[in-house]
Amino acid sequence: MREMEFKMEREGLVEPGQTVHVTEGLLPSACYYTIVPAVAMSGNFPFSERLTSTEGVVKDIVENEKGFYVVVEFDE
Repeated sequence: MREMEFKMEREGLVEPGQTVHVTEGLLPSACYYTIVPAVAMSGNFPFSERLTSTEGVVKDIVENEKGFYVVVEFDE
């Protein structure tokens, strides 16, 4: 299992236990992932750490001083 954190701007867009789909975006030296439809976005990852799955399960939603973060677990 692999966990990834995604930044979510508003609460209530996803909930724990929900299955989500992600798309991959490419930058010149890294990649990033977006929970569709544009719910939350990951940080940048080197190409050596690319996801092989496009579907995961929301494990937790964390709120801190910087906002809401969605923790998604992928079967990798």
